[in-house]
Amino acid sequence: MKFITKLKKSVSWGFLILTLVGGLDAKEITLLNVSYDPTRELYTEYNAAFAKYWKAKTGDDVVINQSHGGSGKQARSVLDGLDADVVTLALSGDVNSLYERGKLISSDWQKKLPHNSTPYTSTIVFVVRKGNPKGIKEWSDLGKSGVKVISPNPKTSGGARWNFLAAFKDALDRNGGDESKATAEVKKIFDNVIVYDTGARGSATTFAERGIGDVLIAWENEAFLLNQTTAKGKIDIVVPSNSILAEPPVAVVERIASQRGTSEVAHAYLEYLYSEEGQTIAAKHHYRPRDPKVAAKYADKFAKLKLSTIDGDFGGWSKAQAKFFADGGVFDKIAVR
Repeated sequence: MKFITKLKKSVSWGFLILTLVGGLDAKEITLLNVSYDPTRELYTEYNAAFAKYWKAKTGDDVVINQSHGGSGKQARSVLDGLDADVVTLALSGDVNSLYERGKLISSDWQKKLPHNSTPYTSTIVFVVRKGNPKGIKEWSDLGKSGVKVISPNPKTSGGARWNFLAAFKDALDRNGGDESKATAEVKKIFDNVIVYDTGARGSATTFAERGIGDVLIAWENEAFLLNQTTAKGKIDIVVPSNSILAEPPVAVVERIASQRGTSEVAHAYLEYLYSEEGQTIAAKHHYRPRDPKVAAKYADKFAKLKLSTIDGDFGGWSKAQAKFFADGGVFDKIAVR
C-alpha cells in the first residue's frame, strides 16, 4: 500500500514537472496581417478563432495584429518596409506587385493555396437611400443626370478597380462589345462620382455616416455590414443583374516571415481560412465561402447574378492593370476633372 501511495505521488510530481516544462517551452508569436479596407470585422473574429486553434495544437500563443486601408496603398506600404507576415488584399495584382517590385514573395504564390489563393469571394452591388428614390437598378442608371455616386479611387483601392471593371463589362455587353461606346458609358458613371475616398471603408463612411451621395458602389459584404450597423433602416441594397466575381487573394510574405521566424504559423494562419470554421466565419461576415458544404448552408444569403471574371473577360490582372489603371490608362483618360 505504501508502495502504491509513493508511486501515485511520483506520477503526480512527474506530471506537474512535465506541465511546467511544457509551459516554459510555449512561445508567444506575433503576426501582422496587412489587409484591405472592409475586412476588419472578419479578421477580428477569425484571429481569435485561429489563436484558439493554434494554442490547442501547439501550446503556443499567437497574437495577430491587423492593418487596413486601400488595397493598392497597403501593398505599397509593404513594399516600403511595413513588416507584414501575411497579406490579405483585394486583388491579385496588388499581391503580385510584392513579387514584381520587391521579390518579397515567390512568382508562384497563387499556387500555394487552393482556388489561386482566394479562400472566399465577393461581388459588387449598390447601396441606395431607403426606398431607392433615384430608382437605381442597373449600372446604366448610375450615369444618369443628377445621380450622385460615391466610389473609392481606383488608384488606391482594389475594391474601386472591381467597381470600374464591373461597370465596363456591363457596358460592353450592352453595346455589343464596342469598347468606345462602353468607355463613354463608364465615363458618365465616373463623372457622377462626387467623392473619391482612398479605400472602400472610407467611401462607406462618406455615404452612410456623412450622408453624402445617392448611391454607393460597394463590396457585397460591406453593403450587408452597413445594413446591420451604422445605416440600419436607412438604406436598401440593390443587386444589378450583371456584376463581377471579386476574388480577394491571400499570401505569406515569405521574405519577411522567414526573417521574423514566423513562416510556419503564417502558412497555418492562411490555410485555416479554408477550414470549416474559417469558411463559416467568412460567410457570417458576408463573404461567399469556397467550401461547398458551408456555401450550401448560406446559399439563401447571397443573390444569384451574372458574374464576369477577371481572367475570362479581361485577360487577368496584369493586362487589366496596364490597360485600365496604369498612368495614362482608361481610368485616367475618363476621370479628368
